[in-house]
Amino acid sequence: MNARPWLLLAGAIVSEVTASLSLKAAIERPLLYIVVAVGFVSVFAFLGAVLKAGMPLGVAYGVWGAMGVVLTAVFGAILYGEPLTATMGAGIALIIAGVVTIELGAERAAARRVEGAA
Repeated sequence: MNARPWLLLAGAIVSEVTASLSLKAAIERPLLYIVVAVGFVSVFAFLGAVLKAGMPLGVAYGVWGAMGVVLTAVFGAILYGEPLTATMGAGIALIIAGVVTIELGAERAAARRVEGAA
């Protein structure tokens, strides 16, 4: 398994979470809008590289979106004192389960393609 697409995807996730968290902070510290802009531009550069490296779009977008939601909610609670309830925790668990299911489905589809080509 090639780790490069996953490392690029991690870069996209970190960039998106950083930009989103900075967006909230920029309300009081406008200089942080620079971090927001650089972060979101970096997200799309990373995602483009992820797709170019061969990761399926559904997997890349699913993992990126889900991890962005999860990490932003968790760090929003830590950094800004935003609520993180048991219901939200259940939602986070469902998001993670959904992403794992998508990844497993993509792996199985890839394996079937290889078997069919052989």
